[in-house]
Amino acid sequence: MASERTVLITGATGKQGGATAGALAGKGFRLRAMTRKPESEAAQALAKAGVEIVKGDLDDAASLGKALEGAWGVFAVQNTWEAGVEKEEEQGKRIAKLARDKGVQHFVYSSVGSAHRQTGIPHFDNKWRVEETVRGLKFPSYVILRPVFFMENLTSPWFLNGDKLHAAMDPNTILQMIAVEDIGQYGARAFTDAERLNGRAIDLAGDAVTIPAAAATISKGLGKPIEFVRIPIEEVRKNSEDFAIMLEWFHKVGYNADIAGNAREFGIRPTTLAEWAAKQRG
Repeated sequence: MASERTVLITGATGKQGGATAGALAGKGFRLRAMTRKPESEAAQALAKAGVEIVKGDLDDAASLGKALEGAWGVFAVQNTWEAGVEKEEEQGKRIAKLARDKGVQHFVYSSVGSAHRQTGIPHFDNKWRVEETVRGLKFPSYVILRPVFFMENLTSPWFLNGDKLHAAMDPNTILQMIAVEDIGQYGARAFTDAERLNGRAIDLAGDAVTIPAAAATISKGLGKPIEFVRIPIEEVRKNSEDFAIMLEWFHKVGYNADIAGNAREFGIRPTTLAEWAAKQRG
C-alpha cells in the first residue's frame, strides 16, 4: 500500500522538511517535495535522489492546490522567522484546509514544543491555533509533532559569533533541545506508523543542558574554544519582543518533552548535544 501513496513534503529544501524527506526515503512512499525554487541546488539534489519536485508557495493557494493533487499524505512546516507570526499562521491554516479539500488522508503538522501550554510566546501560540485547525478539519488521520529548540540554532549567527556563544539566558537554565536529524526520524515515523499514531501530538527533544554547558560541548566538537557570553534581555527585546518572551519563558517554565519515554516508545535513540557537536567540525 505504501508504494501507492504520495507524500507531499513542504520545506523539503530546509531543515525539518529535508530531514523528513531523507528519513522517509526508501520507506516505500512516493515523495514529492514542494519548493519555491525547483532550480536550487538543494532541490536538484532531491530530484537526483528520486524525489518529485514541484513548484509551490505557501502564500499561493493555486500552487498549493496543484502540489496537493493526488497526495495521500502531507508533511507541513512553516517558518516564523521568514514569514512572521501572522503570515505563518495563515500559511499553516491554508495548507491544512486545502489538503482536506483535496482529499489528503494523512496530515502531519510540525508545530513547536509546549504549543498547548498557553506559553504567551507569539510564535508558539500561533502554532497552537494551527493545531486546532488541523484537529477541527477531521482528517482521516493526522499527527502533530512538537520539536523543541534546535541544536542547529546554537551555531547560527543568532547565537555563535566567532568564538563567543551569545545568549540572554540565565546560566543555570536547563534548555531542552533536539537535532534536526531526529525530527526527521519522527517525521518519517509519523507516516510509516500513521494508523497507530493517529491523533497524537508528541513533544520531541533529545537532550537538556545549560547554555554554558552547551558552549563547552560545542567547543569540544569544533575543536576550538567557545566562550559563553550573557547579554542583557533588553538587547534581545530591541530586535524581537517575541524572541525575548521565549527566552524568558525558557527560564521561568521551559519545555517538558519526555525524552526517555519517547525513546522507549519509538526506539529512536536521541542524539545528544555532544554527538551532534562532534559532527560539526569541518
